[in-house]
Amino acid sequence: MIVHVDMDAFFASVEKKDDSALAGRCVIVGGISDRGVVSAASYEARKFGVRSAMPMYRARRLCAEGVFLAPRPWRYKEISRRVMDVLSGFSPLVEPVSIDEAYLDITGCGRLLGDPQSIGAKIKQAVRQDTGLTCSVGITPLKFLSKIASDLEKPDGLVVISEKQTADFIYSLPVQKVPGVGQVAREKLQRMGISTLGDAAGYDKAVLVRHLGSFGTRLHELSTGVDRSRVSAVRPVKSVSSEQTLAADTRDKNELKTHLLAHAEDVGRQLRRHRLRAKTVFIKIKHSDFTQVTRQAPLGQRGNCSAVLYRTGADLLDAYSFDKPVRLVGLGAADLADERTPVQQSLFAENGSLHDKWEKIDTAMDAIWEKYGVRKITRARGMDPPDPGGDNPA
Repeated sequence: MIVHVDMDAFFASVEKKDDSALAGRCVIVGGISDRGVVSAASYEARKFGVRSAMPMYRARRLCAEGVFLAPRPWRYKEISRRVMDVLSGFSPLVEPVSIDEAYLDITGCGRLLGDPQSIGAKIKQAVRQDTGLTCSVGITPLKFLSKIASDLEKPDGLVVISEKQTADFIYSLPVQKVPGVGQVAREKLQRMGISTLGDAAGYDKAVLVRHLGSFGTRLHELSTGVDRSRVSAVRPVKSVSSEQTLAADTRDKNELKTHLLAHAEDVGRQLRRHRLRAKTVFIKIKHSDFTQVTRQAPLGQRGNCSAVLYRTGADLLDAYSFDKPVRLVGLGAADLADERTPVQQSLFAENGSLHDKWEKIDTAMDAIWEKYGVRKITRARGMDPPDPGGDNPA
């Protein structure tokens, strides 16, 4: 049996938990300027038609009484880690798939934890006790079906579909609820007269492949109750990034560097928390006309030092010429490896290099953030940090 746990309106729920004055109110989290988009909306706000990914100006029109808040990513990550820790107490096979959802394989846990219904209830209770938040849980024999089940009775729902019930449930399941069926695929299926997975099961696999490509094979398998995906406790991190839509378009590279510094701090902290080092740094820029470019450069040696990440990103920005205003800027790290992987040191580096000193500063800042909260101590925002290759790392 596979469990899918999905936190309810996660960002908005965290904000309401941290501020009791928001109880019962329409909380909308996202870019607070009219240029931004909605990241999350409380269920009170959803009654007015507000949805995630909606332009913020439209959300304001639909819900004039809403409380509009800028996201606090560091806080959401802190709560997410606590949720994942709770889930790991129920199964050794926990697969986080985003900041607010995860899969668990509870096969064989019945003798210790009870039947699936009991396990789902215990998971919900443990998450609420540790975080004060609610989650919705779906439990079925198939991974794709568990994700669908967790969404059926939101918020604070628990849906269990037994093995005996699976075939009937799949037969009547609308195809638009199947992960991977987007607008284009849905229109093709409608033209074929397919509205449920039961309808798809009546087609030969070759016909589905001819119309849907490789996804036709998966759709045929799902329609017959076959899901080859498994819960994987180890999901290798391929890259780490941070980005932000600016309050106003700008051509000022110094202003963009200030944002790059904040992103470098966030990316560096994520790398160190996951004990990873990066070989490549990239920046992402989206212009006012929504054209998007990326630029990347290798680091001299693998690292997770925020100042080095920033300096590399700033150099990439300096080398990029543009005449159109910028609306979004981001920084990321890629080509990641475990920090225990041996690193080739420079033959000419002195013992106690400035690079090492910067890493010690990062470690100290991480400890302060962990104990007292993110952003309690930070570098000056209005200026570049000292050059990691300069005389003074402080």
